[in-house]
Amino acid sequence: MASTITSATLTVTLTEKIELNGRDQGATNTLNISSIKDVSKRIVTVPASGDTTVLRFRATTSAADNALDLQNVKYFRITNLDDTNSVNLSLQIDIGEDDSGADAQATILLEAGRSFIMGTPEDGIVVHDSTSTIQTTLNDLESIIIDSGTEIGTVEVFTASS
Repeated sequence: MASTITSATLTVTLTEKIELNGRDQGATNTLNISSIKDVSKRIVTVPASGDTTVLRFRATTSAADNALDLQNVKYFRITNLDDTNSVNLSLQIDIGEDDSGADAQATILLEAGRSFIMGTPEDGIVVHDSTSTIQTTLNDLESIIIDSGTEIGTVEVFTASS
């Protein structure tokens, strides 16, 4: 059976509002991402003193691993819904780009109420610990793990794929 889903354009608008000394210093930026056929939005509770994998990306996917096709993901966002506590986002990186699992990781603090936004996980990230020069050969993002620390955490996860 063929899909009856018609692709659509995702519109993402980021707005900062601030007035300093009587002048508007804010900005609004809009991004349109075309050909989106699949979206997912869910709220995930992360146990205290535990880790939860909230996204998994693979070049070869199956229903069993619940992974998203990294070549089709065009946008994703993770928002910390807690009003007090931060969470850690562990970006698991597949340096070998062979779907065998993460070979490296980088962790980002996501403060209460803040969001992390990224486009494609395919060739979208790199970490390098032996030099301070910019690295331009990027690797695949394999997954994202949330660590809530000693408190229960709650995050919203939104993805859009073609």
